[in-house]
Amino acid sequence: MVLSCQNMGKMFSEKSILKGITFYVEDYDKVAVVGVNGAGKTTLLKVIVGELAADEGEAVLSKGKTLGYLAQTGAVDGGNTIYQELLSVKTGLVQLEKQIRDTELRMKDAGDAELPQLLEAYARFTHDYEFAGGYAYRSELVGVLKGLGFTEEEFDKAVDRLSGGQKTRVALGKLLLEKPDLIILDEPTNHLDMSSIRWLETYLLNYKGAVMIVSHDRYFLDRIANKVVELDNSRGIVFSGNYSDYVGKKEQLRSAEWKAYWNQQQEIKHQEAVIAKLRSFNREKSVKRAESREKMLQKIEVRERPTEQSSDIHMELNPSCVSGNDVLSVTGLTKAFGALTLFQDVSLEIKRGEHVAVIGDNGTGKTTLLKILNGILPTDRGDFTLGTNVKIGYYDQEHQVLDPAKSLFDEISDAYPSLNNTEIRNVLAAFLFVGDEVFKKIGDLSGGERGRVALAKLMLSEANFLVLDEPTNHLDIMSKEILEVALNRYTGTVLYVSHDRYFINRTASRILDLSERQFINYIGNYDYYLEKNLEKELDKNPEGNSGKVTGKKGNANGVDTAQPDRAETENKSEYFRRKEQQSQLRKKENALKRLENQITELEEKLAALDRQMLLPELATDVGELVRLTSERTAIDSQLSLLYEDWESAALMT
Repeated sequence: MVLSCQNMGKMFSEKSILKGITFYVEDYDKVAVVGVNGAGKTTLLKVIVGELAADEGEAVLSKGKTLGYLAQTGAVDGGNTIYQELLSVKTGLVQLEKQIRDTELRMKDAGDAELPQLLEAYARFTHDYEFAGGYAYRSELVGVLKGLGFTEEEFDKAVDRLSGGQKTRVALGKLLLEKPDLIILDEPTNHLDMSSIRWLETYLLNYKGAVMIVSHDRYFLDRIANKVVELDNSRGIVFSGNYSDYVGKKEQLRSAEWKAYWNQQQEIKHQEAVIAKLRSFNREKSVKRAESREKMLQKIEVRERPTEQSSDIHMELNPSCVSGNDVLSVTGLTKAFGALTLFQDVSLEIKRGEHVAVIGDNGTGKTTLLKILNGILPTDRGDFTLGTNVKIGYYDQEHQVLDPAKSLFDEISDAYPSLNNTEIRNVLAAFLFVGDEVFKKIGDLSGGERGRVALAKLMLSEANFLVLDEPTNHLDIMSKEILEVALNRYTGTVLYVSHDRYFINRTASRILDLSERQFINYIGNYDYYLEKNLEKELDKNPEGNSGKVTGKKGNANGVDTAQPDRAETENKSEYFRRKEQQSQLRKKENALKRLENQITELEEKLAALDRQMLLPELATDVGELVRLTSERTAIDSQLSLLYEDWESAALMT
């Protein structure tokens, strides 16, 4: 066991944030902490790491275990470069490296009396160096930096000149290289693009210690977690399995809770009616019986009403008018900022009813595309056309459509004067604003709250083509699920940019991947996109529905939006699916086999070198020992990379 949390409680201003929290973290657990905004997730982490004191109970780290914590805004500063900052984690190995080099130099000129001592020291240093991963730590450091989205050109950037998000990534890299027994991460994916998030998932899945994560990234939690701790009404409930397992079990639990709650409410009402009836008889015996029942009723521990969930809240989206079948047509679109070209000669089409997600790494131009379509930015070349009766509704990340001086109620009322008070309150309640919260000023809201108001306002518009830029940013999981249900019921057309893979998986019928200045088309959800990308990695000549596809007129830079004939697809789908699965399996097995053969070959070479270095006749041959050590170092580095490749390939099987 790594961590034990026993009956922990925490209060702020006489309000209970955490109460009776009890759970355990075992040696290799990957634990997700979930709950609505304000449930106390970050507070729980701060109590565990000692930044806050518990009012009751305790969190105990097992003897000899180490802990590393990354807050939402990781703090690194100073004059180091990015590379130097991560290298500082490996100071011990750097010093050992220097001792090994110094000893090698001394052995060259050592006399017979001194040489045995130097050889003994050299053997000790190299053993400690190897045991601590010295032959692989520099390649590991570079792998972590690249995995977190830093290019080699950025390695020499000074840390104190980085943005807040970049500093958080550096802090995360340092924590991963420190390799504590328990890593605690608070929203680790906030500053990562999709490829970096996928890399972090693989890294944490293979991590030899325990991990505890607070995150709103449900796809991330689905891949990582084997245990979920839910915070609800100050209490903690532990579920085994990943996020999807938790959702299913939680729904079963909530159904049972609601049933027990309503059964008790009915029983209370029944008892109250019986008591009233007995009293109405106005007889001594009946009054005594009523009093007896009253005492029994007072002893009942009344169940709390279960928390409302997104499944209990419904938001219908119906465009006021139907657009033509051709919603958007883009031809030869090009946009650059100075020497940086974001996309070039792009052509694509979007049809009525499509739900299209635009994905890609940070800085590739996804938001720029949306701003061009909304007339906020000009194009450099090319144009676009909206179809008949198309009305755009735009949601931007900065929520510039909101007036910070207005209240939530006035923001909706002024935009839609035909709505009465009840209708406005119902709309705001659908996005979790109830009671006096509707009179809060927009300027006093958090980023997530402003996002919900902007979405509520957008959903009331007459738009039939929703263009959304990161609509789930800052939303808690419940708000995301409300939006997902609403969009899936929406009969209009949707084009959105998002890094939320779970959201994309639930709402997209098509994906445009902005890569290398072009849009690559995938007719399917995020899982389908991953599947096709895996094919690309295993086979440099991919087949199927992905690739740089042409438009209707065969433009090599366009996107073919024509859907395959449904009847033909249904007739052939099972056959092609089976063939594709068999092909995928063979490719994966072959890739693994190749890697295993390479690993076996290098391990045999390493073992042979070890045997050779132990030969008595080499004990005084310093030159040969140095040469063999150098050869061993190179092989060991190769092996480390092959092990990483094998683990990644094995995870995909």
